[in-house]
Amino acid sequence: MEDIYLKKTFNSPEVEFVAATGEFNIEGRSIPEDPGEFFDKLINWMNDYFLNPREETVMNIKLEYINSGSSKYMLELLRILKVNHEKGRKILVKWYYEEGDESIEELGQHYEQTMQIPFEIIEFY
Repeated sequence: MEDIYLKKTFNSPEVEFVAATGEFNIEGRSIPEDPGEFFDKLINWMNDYFLNPREETVMNIKLEYINSGSSKYMLELLRILKVNHEKGRKILVKWYYEEGDESIEELGQHYEQTMQIPFEIIEFY
């Protein structure tokens, strides 16, 4: 399976999904003009990955800003993790927020409560 690497732009986060390690990284700003176009390839890739996943899958999310359109798709990525967690697969989401960024911290808490999957909310400086 081919990995996904998308370079960070002003409007979209850097994305690195590595099948061999089961590590998925999303970092930066997520305000793409067409969030469906941006996130659909990530959703499709994750669905393919979970046909033959690693023993543990870790998603690291480190956003400085996310708009409502992207937030809806982020929820879909997390739903894929939830479905696979419910199938007995080992899943962990690490949600990073910058010190004092209450909106990103609260969004992580919201996703954690909504998804009910293993979640770590991590403050960084």
